[in-house]
Amino acid sequence: MTTKEPIGRFRFMNEQRVNLDGFATPAPELGLVAFNGLNDPKPSITIKENRIVEMDGRSESDFDSIDEFIARHGIDLSVAIEAMAIDDLDFARRLVDPNHSRADIVRLSSGMTPAKLAAVLSKLSAAELVIAMTKMRARRTPSNQAHVTNRSDDPLLLAADAATAAAFGFRELETTVPVAADAPSNAVAVSIGAAVGSPGVLVQCSVEESAELALGMRGLVSYAETVSLYGTEQIFIDGDDTPWSKAFLTSAYASRGIKMRVTSGGGSEALMGGAEKCSMFYLEARCVALARAIGAQGVQNGGIDSAAVAGAVPGGVRSLMAENVMVMLRNLEACTGNDALMSESDVRRTSRTHPIFIGGSDFINSGFGSIQRYDNMFGPSQWNSEDIDDFLAMQRDWGVDGGLRTADEVEVERLRRRATEAVTAVYSWLGLGDFSQEWADQAIDAAGSKDISSGDLMLPLTAARTIMETNVTMLDVIAALAENGFDLEAQRCLDMLKARVAGDYLQTSAIFDEEMNVLSLVTDPNEYSGPGTGYQPTSSRQNEIDTIRQQRSVSDLLAEQQSFDHKNIFVKGSAETSYDPRDVVIGVSPATGKDIWVTLSGLSLADAISEVLAGLEEEGCTGRIVRINDSLDLGMIGLTAARLSGSGVSVGLQAKGTALIHRRDLAPLANLELYSVAPTITRDLYRMMGINAGRHAKGATPEPVRNPYSDEAIEARYHTKVVSLVAIERNCVNSHGPELMELR
Repeated sequence: MTTKEPIGRFRFMNEQRVNLDGFATPAPELGLVAFNGLNDPKPSITIKENRIVEMDGRSESDFDSIDEFIARHGIDLSVAIEAMAIDDLDFARRLVDPNHSRADIVRLSSGMTPAKLAAVLSKLSAAELVIAMTKMRARRTPSNQAHVTNRSDDPLLLAADAATAAAFGFRELETTVPVAADAPSNAVAVSIGAAVGSPGVLVQCSVEESAELALGMRGLVSYAETVSLYGTEQIFIDGDDTPWSKAFLTSAYASRGIKMRVTSGGGSEALMGGAEKCSMFYLEARCVALARAIGAQGVQNGGIDSAAVAGAVPGGVRSLMAENVMVMLRNLEACTGNDALMSESDVRRTSRTHPIFIGGSDFINSGFGSIQRYDNMFGPSQWNSEDIDDFLAMQRDWGVDGGLRTADEVEVERLRRRATEAVTAVYSWLGLGDFSQEWADQAIDAAGSKDISSGDLMLPLTAARTIMETNVTMLDVIAALAENGFDLEAQRCLDMLKARVAGDYLQTSAIFDEEMNVLSLVTDPNEYSGPGTGYQPTSSRQNEIDTIRQQRSVSDLLAEQQSFDHKNIFVKGSAETSYDPRDVVIGVSPATGKDIWVTLSGLSLADAISEVLAGLEEEGCTGRIVRINDSLDLGMIGLTAARLSGSGVSVGLQAKGTALIHRRDLAPLANLELYSVAPTITRDLYRMMGINAGRHAKGATPEPVRNPYSDEAIEARYHTKVVSLVAIERNCVNSHGPELMELR
């Protein structure tokens, strides 16, 4: 039996990258459903003698460990009865109503059970989630977090990339390891690079929890977030954990001045086969309630590693954003996922992030891969270094603060060099290892670890072992920096240790700005209450958002045009009317031979004109070049040229490359042929235009010319350049008569 091949349209569709994604038929029995799972309970609460004895359909005697911990530590009993009595739809509407303050929403949310908040948030549409997020995030000022890793655990590259990430505006840097034992070396290298890039950048090394805590105790990192919570008891048990062990770990971090948030995310229980027929969103509601109960200051959620699981079912991506808003309702820092690459489709992954980008969050990404996708040891992020320019352009498009800024190339090169020099000095001083100058030079220039051939892959392991065996702490790193002339970086690292003693950055949603001011729920609270309120970028910050490295002004383009050799087109004299029947005039626009020398296709005007002349010559015609000075309209240029032409036929050419064939008895816009898409016009096409103009002049039959195939975004690539070129042309328009031109 043979299978019929799909028709062409579907063969083409099947090849698109979105079809590499896995999409699941909803399976509530497996937990493969975003909302309304088979076992999702109805919201309820019963309080007796100031104690919860029933919650979300379960009596106290049936509580599992998660229920027990939430009931005892995660719900404000003083407001619970009031909060649970509010109609779900009524409370959902309050989330988007500016007349209901964030403070009151938070107060009421503290008394709600997981099922209650899940029921409320499931009623919000995508647009309403954006409004709710704008209103409910804890910190007024949005920020962003970067992944800084590489497949070699190369300390020089880690430091250079950390400094680069700081230059782009990331305020948290998360590293991890392909080789677990390398973690201490990675922590030191990234901490040094961060200090080179900016004051106040927080650093994490994401490894096994006890090892991560040990690094924090030594001062080698300043925050943690990979303390995982789950929505079913079985998954906790599988990981040898309980809510109490997570609460203890949370306290351990806080007692040593280390900022910490927990990690959860819809889909993780389904991925591990322990969803218990509950929806992803309800199970995440339990995780978020538990995060509040154990005393964490924030949550990293929104799918995280299981984002693709949620994204595989209807409404799943909306549920990921709703998870983030739920964290905000609990008055916690929201680090809103967007870290794991959830789709092979650029459109889909942008769709997943964009509402959060618009609404704003404490951290838009819980790991923007500031390094190459192949170097991201967490797995490729939703956004990677390949996408930084796109993200910056999105900020500019919407006037939105996504936490990043354009970095200057010269400054980034300086920072990368400084970072490699600092790491080289510290590792040598502490006896951790020595780096060759060739290795350092490659790290400075490298886009990723594939560009480094001189590295020693054993050095990070040796350095890490030495760090642990000799009890190296951040104070030792600071001393090594200071002894080797890196006083600024030493002071920045010391300031971070001082901040840990002060403890202010343990406040909810705390980051440091570049003056080491703490921005948090306490010092920088989000007070959004409708249009004109809440976070508004300062004028200097708005200028950072609006300024990207690709932007060009008219003066920039004029200077670029002037850099080309412009001595090959010159004025010969005034142009007269011809009566030669083989005479065809090539009418060029006012800036040709003055300020514009290269067309949008990159072909010089001299070459374009030469091809037209050659085509005319093939047909036995004579071409004259005439600059039409009194109009930049291509139709009028062509018509004016045709009226000067002995044959009555002309070629009109704008300096940007657009061209047509005209005849003197036609209306200005009624030309014979038009090449309207200047960036796609090649030498061959200009020659063909000359040939066809000659055939029109002789009364012969021209050969139809088809526009070339192109799937480029022509308007996006060239329209702003067209605006500048037209502005240059307009400045050259004058009342002078037509001028006869020659090519040299």
